[in-house]
Amino acid sequence: MNERHEQQFTVEGELLTDVGGSLERRILSTPGLILMMERTAAALAAEHLPDDHVTVGFEVNIRHVGAAPEGSTCTVRATLREIADERKFRFDVEVVDGERTIGVGTHERRAIAR
Repeated sequence: MNERHEQQFTVEGELLTDVGGSLERRILSTPGLILMMERTAAALAAEHLPDDHVTVGFEVNIRHVGAAPEGSTCTVRATLREIADERKFRFDVEVVDGERTIGVGTHERRAIAR
């Protein structure tokens, strides 16, 4: 299968954390990283759904391996590996800042009636 959707985003606003003030500058949070991965995967899955269905996140297995400081422009990629039983969408996901990997892993979404 291996269809891919990617988009760029700026590390800002709700995507940021300073880990309770323990960091000198704000960076991309792990929940923010996962949010961008899920949004991108959902957009790709939507291309395969009837109009009366959506997907919901079912499983995330993510490693947050690098920091992306506030203001960075990152690229998020979702690659659709498999659609099982016409309702289980399995993805490889990653976020990069230039050539640096920020996060990588897998994500599964399930199709449900709207």
